[in-house]
Amino acid sequence: MALDNIVAQELATRFGDRFTQNPTERLNHAGGESHHVKQPPDAVVWPLSSDEVAAIVRVCVAHDTPVIGYGLGSSLEGHVSAVRGGVAIDMMRMERILRVSPDDLDCTVEAGITREALNTGLRASGLFFPVDPGANATLGGMAATRASGTTTVRYGTMSENVLSLKVVTPEGEIIHTGARARKSSAGYDLKHLYIGSEGTLGIITELTLRLHGRPEVVVAGVATFPGPDEASRSAIEAIQAALNPQRMEYLDAGGIRGVNAVAHLGEDEADTLFFEFAGSGDEVAAQVAFFEDIARDNGALSFRTATAQEDRERLWRARHGAYPASLSLRPGSKGWLTDVCVPIGALAENVTAAKALMAACPVPSVVLGHVGDGNFHVIFALDPENADEMAAVEAVNEKIVARALASGGTCTGEHGVGLGKMRFMEAEHGAALGIMRRLKAALDPKGLFNPGKMLP
Repeated sequence: MALDNIVAQELATRFGDRFTQNPTERLNHAGGESHHVKQPPDAVVWPLSSDEVAAIVRVCVAHDTPVIGYGLGSSLEGHVSAVRGGVAIDMMRMERILRVSPDDLDCTVEAGITREALNTGLRASGLFFPVDPGANATLGGMAATRASGTTTVRYGTMSENVLSLKVVTPEGEIIHTGARARKSSAGYDLKHLYIGSEGTLGIITELTLRLHGRPEVVVAGVATFPGPDEASRSAIEAIQAALNPQRMEYLDAGGIRGVNAVAHLGEDEADTLFFEFAGSGDEVAAQVAFFEDIARDNGALSFRTATAQEDRERLWRARHGAYPASLSLRPGSKGWLTDVCVPIGALAENVTAAKALMAACPVPSVVLGHVGDGNFHVIFALDPENADEMAAVEAVNEKIVARALASGGTCTGEHGVGLGKMRFMEAEHGAALGIMRRLKAALDPKGLFNPGKMLP
């Protein structure tokens, strides 16, 4: 659909060259890094402040024009595909660190800053922001999708690390949710309503975040196992034994093979746990030794650690490079990803069952995950033009999600719903889905904020 002429004129007049209908820019904002349909918006605008975001929203809503919040475009479930056209509000020029309070262990940032840029800016303070998804995403996008990552097992998700938000509502009003205080009993918890709302209820423009002190000692390592069951059980037992890893990550033998091919790392091609412990020297040494005992009792084939920063970074490059590396198993393929999260006690059986389904599927695939919190991912390397392959992958995904839900889990632990997981929302939420629909209708009565996402 074409953009309303009045909307185009008003936005062009106010924002000048920060507003465009250029076809290339529109395609650049068409869908993020996902296998889902990529539908470009009718226009893109780059605001510099919350007031400007509010002004864009008021113009669009007055003329029934959809609004899509856009960060780095790294989402994986089609969150930013403009399925009904409209205006993409690109937040990347709102990238300032507005305030850092070392005494209070918090900071306030604009929504367009990336996690890496934030941590670079925090370096001199001795503090860091811990949430670490695979992509160098914007903090606004991370909050909108309730992101997590490799450090969630210790520090929690975005839900636990956001203290307050500034949000532009579908009425064009700027509101503050939450406070800098570490707890509050005052009123409805609107902060958590917007975290994970995927831009369907408002546009996040600023965030106040919890920060953490950098630990004295960090030790990373890898342990290899005969199969996924032994690796998963080692992670489960470590958590049950009250160990406090900073990271606990799984990558199957196929994923390691891909990493070796791409990065020439020479890791043993076996089911592998990547782990990291942080704290005081004595504390870390004791926890690593305890975890080695757990791993050996579960049949670990090898166990080694790294303390030097460059050696630790080398290990984590292998884990973070798993997605592109998995595609090297089939040159020319495209990635098709899914994720689920289950109670920690159900992790081993769910990973093992997923591996059996994958082995019977003709499309090459790997499993990886944040197994310390029960979250795992499957990456398929497929030909998206091959209908049979797409159908086979969809069938495996349906069974993986069904088993996760039957285990008391969720259809997505961190990727979010977007387009890809909408069909599972009723099975997961039942009658509560009706409450979500009524909330959406109350806050966005015209249905203009990121339409066609999350709620089937």
